[in-house]
Amino acid sequence: MGDSKKNKIEDVIHKHEQSGKYFEVDGQKTFALDFGEGEVVLCIHGVPTSSFLYRKVLRSLADKGYRGISIDLPGLGLSARPKDFNYTFSNFAEFLSKAIKALDVKKFHLVVHDIGGPVGFVLAARQLENILSLTILNTWVDVVNFKKPLPMRPFEKKILGDAQLKMMTRETWPVMFSKLGVSDSNKIPSEEIKAYVDLLKREDNGKAFLKIMRQFPDSTEFRDTCLQAVQGTPYPIQAIWGEEDPGLTYERYGKEIEKMADLKEMTLLPSKHFLQEEVWEEIAVKIDELAKTAY
Repeated sequence: MGDSKKNKIEDVIHKHEQSGKYFEVDGQKTFALDFGEGEVVLCIHGVPTSSFLYRKVLRSLADKGYRGISIDLPGLGLSARPKDFNYTFSNFAEFLSKAIKALDVKKFHLVVHDIGGPVGFVLAARQLENILSLTILNTWVDVVNFKKPLPMRPFEKKILGDAQLKMMTRETWPVMFSKLGVSDSNKIPSEEIKAYVDLLKREDNGKAFLKIMRQFPDSTEFRDTCLQAVQGTPYPIQAIWGEEDPGLTYERYGKEIEKMADLKEMTLLPSKHFLQEEVWEEIAVKIDELAKTAY
């Protein structure tokens, strides 16, 4: 890759870093995007992403009078990647609970996506009284019967996963991003697409990511906790789905959410898994509309 292209990617990450802030959670360096003022909208990312995925959504929310926050989970994005951290979904929920306290957040609207779904559901179940509304993007709730999409399964295996991660480069990632992530990658600057790889690997070369991929919960106890966040809740819930997602399909996982959360309808948008990259304004509008029904 030429120096000019490499520099453009580094410029994207530098701009992203400069637009956010660092703070400490249990002594660990943690990064967050924190835009605007008003009621808090906490957006939880998944894998192999970070707060970078929500950058457009958060700015749109800030324009609508909200304080939009997305925190890089440990091991991802610009947050620390401690070797001895417990990279489980349940511990991520505990981490986020401490993180929002450090950011002086009490009540908030919650937005979840990908593994941020189960993580966020546990967070919500543990503090139902603090959730103002819940917006669910492409994710899953039935952890017992969940099966990773085919491109993500190799990461479960030690040798195969290491090899798969090594093959995920600035050159190869755009192909996967186009197939799985968005409907039209030509509308997104290539340096922004490639920045995902650098934000994934960073100083540990993605080792924390592999730990996360090998610790997906599948117990009935964990599922029951998740269900507490979407059934009989004191706050309104909606689901927004990238209807072209080839991995977490609407037919399988979207309808599962509809049924388990007893939703009368779902908003389907023309995108794939990373819908925040393409239809961020539509997402922000729906979050705003739901927030206004929360009282």
